[in-house]
Amino acid sequence: MTSTEQSQRLWYSEPAQNWNEALPIGNGRLGAMIFGRVAEEKLQLNEDSVWYGGPRDRNNEDALPHLPKLRQLILEGKLQEAEELAAMTMVGLPEAQRHYLPLGDLLLSFGGHEQPAVDYQRELDLESGITRVSYSTGGVRYTRELFASFPDQAIVVRVTSDRKNAISLKARFNRQNWRMLEKTEKWNDSGLVMGGECGGRGGSSFAAVLKAVTEDGICRNIGEYVLVEGASSITLLLAAGTTFRHPDPALYAKRQLEELSSVPYDKLLARHVADYRSLYGRTTLTLPEDPELSGLPTSERLNRFRQGGEDHGLISTYFQYGRYLLIASSRPGSLPANLQGIWNDSFTPAWDSKFTININAQMNYWPAELCNLAECHEPLFDLIERMREPGRVTAKVMYGCGGFTAHHNTDIWADTAPQDTYLPASFWPLGAAWLCLHMWERYRFGQDRHYLANAYDTMKESAQFLLDYLIEDESGRLITCPSVSPENTYQLPGGESGVLCAGASMDFQIIEALFKACIQSAEIIGRDEAFREELRSALDRLPGPQIGKYGQIQEWMEDYEEVEPGHRHISHLFALYPGDAFTVEHTPELAAAARTTLERRLASGGGHTGWSRAWIINFWARLQDEGKAYTNVRALLEHSTLPNLFDNHPPFQIDGNFGGTAGIAEMLLQSHTDRIRLLPALPADWSEGSVKGLRARGGYTLDFAWSGGLVTEAVVTCTVSGPCRLEGPGLDSVSFTGEAGSSYTFTG
Repeated sequence: MTSTEQSQRLWYSEPAQNWNEALPIGNGRLGAMIFGRVAEEKLQLNEDSVWYGGPRDRNNEDALPHLPKLRQLILEGKLQEAEELAAMTMVGLPEAQRHYLPLGDLLLSFGGHEQPAVDYQRELDLESGITRVSYSTGGVRYTRELFASFPDQAIVVRVTSDRKNAISLKARFNRQNWRMLEKTEKWNDSGLVMGGECGGRGGSSFAAVLKAVTEDGICRNIGEYVLVEGASSITLLLAAGTTFRHPDPALYAKRQLEELSSVPYDKLLARHVADYRSLYGRTTLTLPEDPELSGLPTSERLNRFRQGGEDHGLISTYFQYGRYLLIASSRPGSLPANLQGIWNDSFTPAWDSKFTININAQMNYWPAELCNLAECHEPLFDLIERMREPGRVTAKVMYGCGGFTAHHNTDIWADTAPQDTYLPASFWPLGAAWLCLHMWERYRFGQDRHYLANAYDTMKESAQFLLDYLIEDESGRLITCPSVSPENTYQLPGGESGVLCAGASMDFQIIEALFKACIQSAEIIGRDEAFREELRSALDRLPGPQIGKYGQIQEWMEDYEEVEPGHRHISHLFALYPGDAFTVEHTPELAAAARTTLERRLASGGGHTGWSRAWIINFWARLQDEGKAYTNVRALLEHSTLPNLFDNHPPFQIDGNFGGTAGIAEMLLQSHTDRIRLLPALPADWSEGSVKGLRARGGYTLDFAWSGGLVTEAVVTCTVSGPCRLEGPGLDSVSFTGEAGSSYTFTG
C-alpha cells in the first residue's frame, strides 16, 4: 500500500495535556503552540526577536597576552595549569550571551461549554500548514482553524460553529510571572495591545496586538479582555514585533492588523496556503504503508512503533514534519531556527535557546538544500554576515588574528566571544568556519555564481582567521592550539584528563573543507590566485586523519583514551558527514575506520540524545549501511521523540527533527561525490516507494520511484547545463550532458 494524503498530518483524539503534546505553527518570525483545549484554550506565543538584553562587547582582553603561555602549557601536557589559565583569560566578560524569551500566552475562554465535549479531534495538516480543533458540546459543533501566515505576517485564529450566534469568548494576554514587565491596554472596541521591555540592559521593547473580527454578535473591551458574545464566526488576528526591527512595534502591529481586518478570512487562508504549499509541495515521499494505521491518532502510532511495530507511513510523516518545522521557523527576513526552532515557553530555557554552533544550529539546516527548501536557509546566511564585524573584533582582541571567528554559541546580536566557562566546549574558535561551509553547500546545490561571488568574501575572511591562528609544531605541521574536540574529554597515559588540546581531528577536517571550498570558489569566480596558493600551501602542512589502536578514527592528534567512549558528540567524523572527505568509494580505509568509530560509540551508549541519534543516521547513510541507518531511524522515534513528534534531547531540542529528516533523505539520495547515487542506503522494508523533488549537488532536482529495491524510473531536472552522472540499483550508470531547464527520464 502507498501513503495517502491523510497520513501527512499529525492528529489526536484529545487536547494536549502539556507543552510537549501541543502543536506548533509558525511563519519564521511568529510562532505558537496550540493546546487544543475545549473551554479554556491556550496559545503559547513566540516572536523570534524577543530576547533578553542588548548587545555587548564581551571579549576578554587578557586572552591575547596569555595566549603564548597557554599554548606552551598545552603542548607540554600540563593540562590542569592550562585549563586554569584559560578559565581566567579566555572566558567572556560576562561569561554568558543573551537568551531567547517567550512572547507570552493568548488565553481564550469559550462560553456555552458546560457540557463535556464529544467527537473531539485536533490536527496539524502538513499539506496546508493549518492546525484544526473540532468537537461538539451542548448540541453545537465548533471548529477552530489556526495558522501563521508568512505573506500577511500574522497569526490567524478562525472560530466557527454549525449554529448561528453560538460563539462567545473572552480573550486576554498573559506572561506568567513576568507580567511586571508588560502592560495590556485596550485598542478600539475589539483589540488589545500588550507591550513592555524584554529586560536587561540595552534590551529591546516588544508589543503584541490582538484584534477580533466578528460576524454577528457583540464585541467589546473590558479591562484586559476582549469579549465577544453571540457571534456566528470570529477571526482573531495577532501581530507582534520588537524594536530589533521596528522603532515602534505596537504601531507596526496595529497597522498590520488594521489592513488585515478588512480582508475576508477566505482570502487570508488562500494566501497562506498558496505561499506555504509553494515550499512544502516541492517534495513528496511515499513509503509502503498499512492503510489501517493511517486512521490511528499519531500518539497511538508512536506508541505502537515504540513497542516494535512497523509504520513506514509514520516515518514519511516524520520526514515531512521536519520540512514543515523548517518552513515554520526559518523564512527570509526571520532569524535562524534556534535550539527550539522558534517555540519556547520558558523565560530561562535550556542552553538559553540560542544558536549553538558546534553542531546544533548547523544541523537545523542540513535538510534545507537537499529537501528543496533553499529559501529557508537564508536566515542562517544573514546571521553569518552579521557575525563578521563582531567576529573581527574577537579575532583581533583574543588571538591577534585577522579575519573573523566565533566560538560554540552566538545569539540575536551575533556575539562571537566565548559562551560559558564550560571547558569542553567554550574555547573552540571554529564555529564561524563550520557555518561558512553552509554557504559553499548553497552554491554546490544551486550553482548560482552571483551568490558565490558574494559568499566568497565571507568564506575567505573566515579562512584568513584560520591561516593566522594556525601555529607550527615541532614537526613543522600547522596545528590549532588551543582547541577542543566538542565536547569530549581525553586521558593522558599518566591518568590526567583534560579537554583543551592541540589539534583536534575535527578542526583539521573543517579547515581542509573550508580551504578547499575557498580555492574552488576563487577559481570559479576568477579571483585571488595568490590567496589560493597560500591556502594550498597550508593544506599540505595540516595533519591528516589518523587511524588509532582500535581501528578507529583518532579524535585527537595523539591516540588518547576517551574518558566517555559513548559521548554524544562524534566530532571526529565530521569528514564523513556533513563533510565529504571520508567516502566508501574514494577512501575505503577511512570509511572502515569511521564504521569502527561508530560501533564503539554505540556499544558504549552513544546516541542517547536526539540530535546525536540523528547525526548517526546520516553517518550510516554515508557508509551505505541501510540496516544500521534504519535501526537508528527507529531508535530516534522510539527513544527521542515526544508525543507531538518534537525531538527530545531531553528536553525538547529541534535539531534532531531536522537531522532526522536530512538522514532519511540521505538514505535515498546522495550527491557528495562525483555522481548522484539513488537509494544508497535503502532499508529492505522500504522495498517500494517514490520520492519527488529532492535536490542534488550540481544543480539537479530528482523524482524517482523504485520497486523490489530497484529504481524503476528517474527524472532529472537541470538547473544549469553540464555533465551529470547518475547511478542506482536497477539503473545502469548513466552519464549525460543536461541543458538548463530541461528534464531527462531514465527507466530501470
